[in-house]
Amino acid sequence: MTFTRTTALVASTAALLAVAACGQNDARKEPAPIEAPAPSTAPATTEPMVGGVAMNPSDNLVANASKAPNLTTLVSALQAAGLTERLQGPGPFTVFAPDNAAFEKIPAATREGWMQPAQKAALTKVLTYHVVPGRVTAADLAAQAQANGGTATLTTVQGEKLTAKDIGGGKWEITDAKGGKALITQADVAQSNGVAHVIDTVLMPK
Repeated sequence: MTFTRTTALVASTAALLAVAACGQNDARKEPAPIEAPAPSTAPATTEPMVGGVAMNPSDNLVANASKAPNLTTLVSALQAAGLTERLQGPGPFTVFAPDNAAFEKIPAATREGWMQPAQKAALTKVLTYHVVPGRVTAADLAAQAQANGGTATLTTVQGEKLTAKDIGGGKWEITDAKGGKALITQADVAQSNGVAHVIDTVLMPK
């Protein structure tokens, strides 16, 4: 009887020591590191900025241009030529949009003359020369240029042609009918009825 009780006591003591040792081991374990969440693969929803103002791809060409502080001269010219309603239509249109600095390159007398009712036809000719039917993105220009020896040729709403060439560094140069050249300073500004490319020089038809 004594042997049995002693054996039981020893067994109980050993079990308690084992439990205590396990508790100490658990206490010494470092907490599991917190893993950072995986980066999101969702597409960016940031609207493109023109002149520091967001352009809403759900708005039409005229509505977005009217919000851009660097396109005010273009908007005024469109209004003087009576083209705003047309460019608010379903399109789609591709517009090479000269910024205010581009219009400043035009002599003041010429620029101011365009805004007069007597020169509405001349202004309309210039402005429609900046519009191409359909939605032509920079990727489309690249594909056309690759298929045509490095130059893409576009027929404008006005009827004459523009040529586009990649001059390196992702920059595109547009050449007009008179040999004048403009750079695309901001490409692929999406619109509900097309796409706009901001340019640094007014394009001139013959």
